[in-house]
Amino acid sequence: MEKTYPKTFRSLSVRNFRLFVAGQVVSVAGTWMMVVAQDWLVLSLTGDSGAALATVTALQFTPLLLLTLYGGRLADRYDKRMLLTLANTASAVLALLLALLALTHAVQLWHIHLFALALGIVNAVEVPSRMSFVSEMVGPDLLPNASALSAAYFNVARVVGPALAGLLVSALDVGPVMVLNAVSYLATIVALRMMRPEELTRTARSSADARVIDGLRYVRGRTDLMVPLLLVAVVSLFGFNFQLTLPLLAKTVFHADASSFGLLATAFAAGSLAAAFATTRRRGRPAARTVTLSALAFGLLETAAGWAPGYASAAVLLALTGFASIYFAQAVNHRVQLGSDPAYRGRVMALYTVIVQGSTPLGALFVGWLSAHHGTRAGVYAGGLVSLAAALAVLLAGRLRAARRTRRARLTRHRPDPATPSDPRPAPSRPTARP
Repeated sequence: MEKTYPKTFRSLSVRNFRLFVAGQVVSVAGTWMMVVAQDWLVLSLTGDSGAALATVTALQFTPLLLLTLYGGRLADRYDKRMLLTLANTASAVLALLLALLALTHAVQLWHIHLFALALGIVNAVEVPSRMSFVSEMVGPDLLPNASALSAAYFNVARVVGPALAGLLVSALDVGPVMVLNAVSYLATIVALRMMRPEELTRTARSSADARVIDGLRYVRGRTDLMVPLLLVAVVSLFGFNFQLTLPLLAKTVFHADASSFGLLATAFAAGSLAAAFATTRRRGRPAARTVTLSALAFGLLETAAGWAPGYASAAVLLALTGFASIYFAQAVNHRVQLGSDPAYRGRVMALYTVIVQGSTPLGALFVGWLSAHHGTRAGVYAGGLVSLAAALAVLLAGRLRAARRTRRARLTRHRPDPATPSDPRPAPSRPTARP
């Protein structure tokens, strides 16, 4: 008999999803430990080069930009549990190889470049498979709650991982941290193989004729999907570059050590976690205004975080920025996912993934260049101000559309009925012909 859970955690009543969450918490914590270790290693090898860090970030996320739509098609055609098992196994092997190079002090920057590129290729299949697999585990009724809890466990790991990595890097160096990351993938692999396949809500697999272009055409014809996707594209491109800006803020602005960098990343993640839990009670599709206002709040807070005069104020503002970033991302996710036809949902969510994660390489290169030439704060300012401008543009466009609708409604009310003569006098009768 399944346990009864509070409303916030109601999707955990599903055994398969409980297993998945347990494995993901361990695995994602290892991933965030790896992020801290890898970033610290890149900065150590390159003399604190923001451009070098941006290049590694770009290499890791470029495959998401190029291959995720195809990865979404694979997820629709093949067994998602098997795809996830293979993807996590490949990630574990890659992490172990880089860890061995670090432990033997043979690691060079090009090794990290190759690792980042290979991991990005794996993630292009893993991410859309994981996102669409959630609905198979819990079904459509629990999907909003499960989606919010997925963001929650991601940010639990994001809180624990960087804080622990900062301490371990200071005490043991980066090699052991990378080994722990490689081992952490086993948690997800074991959880996937322990699931009961008969309890999954299998969706009909797409045929070979189900094309990516059909999904793109579907989105293009839906304004209620296009607007939030365009907004999240701009915000992701310029505002969601914290993997680059957080280590630069810690090391070049506040001159912090590895453990202090880990705590700064933890503050951001703690705010993100709070937002994830705040959205677990959402039951329906969020309004368009909710999406836009959350983007507006994010832009304001990121701009303020770039201004932060000291380490403590930066931690507080980054926590608030983290809250706004996840609240906005979840609002877009739920509005797009719950508004999509199930026949196109896999491809629509693959497009969402491409936009949110695949746009990072371009943004990272721009923010890295800006930080290198004008200082780290300039990169943070740019992300906040561009996000703010995009949200204001959407609000203005919405007001203009509403004004046009109101004007059309007034014209319709005052337009005379075509069946009613404009002259109230009766028309003269036509004379009859004389005999």
